Amino acid sequence: MNYYIDHFPGREIEINGDKYLYFGGTSYLGLQTDKAFQQLYISNILKYGTNYGASRKANLKLSVYEEAESLLTQWIGTESSTTVSSGYLAGQLVRQTLDSKEHKLFYAPNTHSALYVMQQGTRLKPFISFTALDIAIRDHLRKNKNVTPVVLLDAIDFSGYNYPDFVGLKKLPLDQIILVVDDSHGIGIIGDNGSGVYKSLQQLNPKELIICCSLGKGFGIQAGAIFGSHKRIKQLTDTAFFGGASPAAPAAMASLLEGEDIFQQKRADLKNNIALFKANNNQLGKFKWMQGHPSFSFRDASLTQYLEKHKIVVTSFKYPDEDSPLMSRIVLSAHHTKEDILYLKKVINSYS
Repeated sequence: MNYYIDHFPGREIEINGDKYLYFGGTSYLGLQTDKAFQQLYISNILKYGTNYGASRKANLKLSVYEEAESLLTQWIGTESSTTVSSGYLAGQLVRQTLDSKEHKLFYAPNTHSALYVMQQGTRLKPFISFTALDIAIRDHLRKNKNVTPVVLLDAIDFSGYNYPDFVGLKKLPLDQIILVVDDSHGIGIIGDNGSGVYKSLQQLNPKELIICCSLGKGFGIQAGAIFGSHKRIKQLTDTAFFGGASPAAPAAMASLLEGEDIFQQKRADLKNNIALFKANNNQLGKFKWMQGHPSFSFRDASLTQYLEKHKIVVTSFKYPDEDSPLMSRIVLSAHHTKEDILYLKKVINSYS
């Protein structure tokens, strides 16, 4: 069922005059409604304005972009990084740049649409399994030694097959593969100090590792980022694609720079909420979930209806288009109170 509201969906939403607890969306740290983060963002809007509609290649440059990118590079542990106005744009910039005669693109199961290319009006389809992907890549390498395979995938695809163990990836000849990973649901949330999956994937020793992501889910700002080697990031930022696009709002970049203490506290709050939800929950077997991540996916449409009867709304819709399967997911956030989590768990435990 679709709901129309006139306010940001925080821990509570109001529908037709009734209040519901909201356990959906991607505001994992609850920053969008956090008073301290809002005040920080507002102060940066007063300094930098609401938007900056100029190219990063222009002769007048705002230093806040390089400062934020330096912080992100250190945070994630890469050689270099750049930022753009959205996670989708980040994925498309990487995809478009690598879609050349020197490379062949391969899509892992459940890869997000941000990494896809349209060919003659039809979206390339992902492989149905990593076994099929492995066979195709090895066949390609035998026949095309001078064309490097590029594997694109989501770090967190909510199937539990990628993060945290990346079982499928370990089957592939990674030393011959450029790995492009969308970590939009991991950056800011999982990994050491919210650094995402870069460090764990680097240990698999791919030929090259590129991370792209949204910064909206983990850091509450409208922006995207790309992480990789100095050489690769320079190639990306030298494109007309990058130069012709407006950057993320400088106020967002400044808030990223200045919000680290808030982010750390929110990650701690989220960790506590996840532990509280899982403790003495006799229905955890109904969900697919990943260690340390606040999303709990399920297929039972009746559970969604049951939760709604008890004034709880969760994420439940076909994604990314109407031809896709129904996606139902309980999402915990740092903005949920202890009472919220206990009530959600009580309702779930009473479901049969």
